[in-house]
Amino acid sequence: MASTKEYLYYILEQLSGLNEITYRAMMGEYILYYKGRIIGGIYDDRLLIKPVKSALRLIPEASYEKPCEGAKDMILVDCIDDREFLNMLFEAMFDDLPDRKKR
Repeated sequence: MASTKEYLYYILEQLSGLNEITYRAMMGEYILYYKGRIIGGIYDDRLLIKPVKSALRLIPEASYEKPCEGAKDMILVDCIDDREFLNMLFEAMFDDLPDRKKR
């Protein structure tokens, strides 16, 4: 099942307090970038983020889900209605994210 644009737009609106949030459509899903680094994505209308240390610290009881079969586990963010928390989470995660690979 592909993600809906309505869900994508809702998440982007929730993250509107941050500069440099971008996305890329990929096979019916959306990869999310923060300041050019992949932070997670929207898969089957679920916000999934990379399981970096800062995210685990802020979501200690995190549940893990796979974005698709064969992929690595990611953290399911289920508090998408809390705009302040989402913005803080993304800001906290930035330093733990790997730099984008050069092609």
